[in-house]
Amino acid sequence: MSAKIAVLHEGTLDRKVIEKLIEHLNLDAKLVAFYPMGVKNNFFKQDSPAYIALSQPIENEEISKVFFILDADKYDKNQGGLVKTQEKLQAMIKSLDWEQISSFYITHDPRTEHQEGFIESLLLSTIPDDKMKCMNRFLECSGFIAKDGDKSTYERIYKSLAHPLSPYEYCKHSHFEELRTKLRDLFSED
Repeated sequence: MSAKIAVLHEGTLDRKVIEKLIEHLNLDAKLVAFYPMGVKNNFFKQDSPAYIALSQPIENEEISKVFFILDADKYDKNQGGLVKTQEKLQAMIKSLDWEQISSFYITHDPRTEHQEGFIESLLLSTIPDDKMKCMNRFLECSGFIAKDGDKSTYERIYKSLAHPLSPYEYCKHSHFEELRTKLRDLFSED
């Protein structure tokens, strides 16, 4: 495969997770070009800077595949939950005329009824219940309130307390099987 793969992602953590999974799967990281979208809403804007930047390399066949990774978010919000997010993303991919070269993964906590959540939720879903209870108890009794919300606090606790010696244990967890499969497919020759 000579053409590159574009990975469109929300934030820094999404990129780190994908990079670690690519490394874990022994895939060629040099084939990947990352395009940060910033916030989820940018995935649904045709004039998003990343889409504009990608149009020429796709037309020139320098980019042969596009992979979208974004959060499902909360089910009760306008864009929330896996189903709503998937519908909106598929409509955007169609409007960009990238259906033949695109695939996606919507991060969520697979244990939730409405398949909602974030990349942090997916990471946390790999922690055994007993450790999660300890972390929740710690946050509750400490009265700690993060200025940037619980998502990043839990991600930091995940790396520091849940898996201090091997924070990337999630690479092997069954909750990441679908994402691992999508990445393998992304790197396969058609």
